[in-house]
Amino acid sequence: MESCSSNASTKVFFLVGFPAFQDFQTPLFVVFLLFYLLILVGKAVIITVVVVDHTLHKPMYFFLINLPVLDVLFTATTIPKTLAMFLGNAETISFWGCFLQMYSFHGLTVTEALLLAVVAYDRYEAICNPLCCPAKMTRRVNIQLAASAWITALLIPVPIITQTSQLAYRDTTRVHHCFCDHLAVVQAACLDFSADFQTFLGFSIAMTVSVIPLLLVTLSYVHIILSILKINSKEGRMKAFSTRTSHLLVVGTYYSSIAVAYMSYRADIPVDVHVMSNVVFSILTPLLNTIIYTLQNKEVKPAVKKSIFLKIFPLSKKFNLFG
Repeated sequence: MESCSSNASTKVFFLVGFPAFQDFQTPLFVVFLLFYLLILVGKAVIITVVVVDHTLHKPMYFFLINLPVLDVLFTATTIPKTLAMFLGNAETISFWGCFLQMYSFHGLTVTEALLLAVVAYDRYEAICNPLCCPAKMTRRVNIQLAASAWITALLIPVPIITQTSQLAYRDTTRVHHCFCDHLAVVQAACLDFSADFQTFLGFSIAMTVSVIPLLLVTLSYVHIILSILKINSKEGRMKAFSTRTSHLLVVGTYYSSIAVAYMSYRADIPVDVHVMSNVVFSILTPLLNTIIYTLQNKEVKPAVKKSIFLKIFPLSKKFNLFG
């Protein structure tokens, strides 16, 4: 049996992946690769349209660019490694590579929570303080808010991941996951009080950075809904609600994926099923976000049609293929 030590120089992690799905590796590779390509293409389209179309140069679409960029980085952290595992012979990852992946995964997860809270605040100002909003939500303020969300989120995981890297591991540590998730790595460490403490600390931080932004989003939308209900015109109320639908759907998708991930950890289910559920939601969430922001947003949808489809498929205008 391999001895445990905290020396990281020669250590590697063996990602167990999905042993129960061994007979479906090729179909899973094809499906996940297709989803991944759809995500990359969809995000590229959204970013291009918002940058090129001057009618979308508004504060809310400045924040909209941040979310697709975030989704691209988030999926790039885990999906390429998962695809390589489906092809076989890519189960190992270096010690520092594992913790870099762990940091990126959790840091970007927190970033999305904070950015969604920032977007909610922007919507609050636009609805509840429409006269002051242009002077208050200037380009400089928007950049500061977005930068604060990114910097804060990328700093939060540093202490816990640094401490986790100090735990004792075997020369080859088996991690029951397809990427270096914090809890999976801690559970793979040589068991002692430190590992138990890391599990509790990681869970506490995860709950804090998830719940606080959710409370801010909820509080913002309580005020937004109350303000919308005061609008006399039914048409005005419907228009105000419709412009907020896409953000609420993204918030719901994000927190639903977190809830499913948490429940799969706590529930008494096979490890393979738990890992697969985490991976599925890590790729479905960015994919659904792409669909939501292009199909639900009444300004982005026509902009995509005008900037992309009508240039690539000029005959679509003649036959009105895109509505």
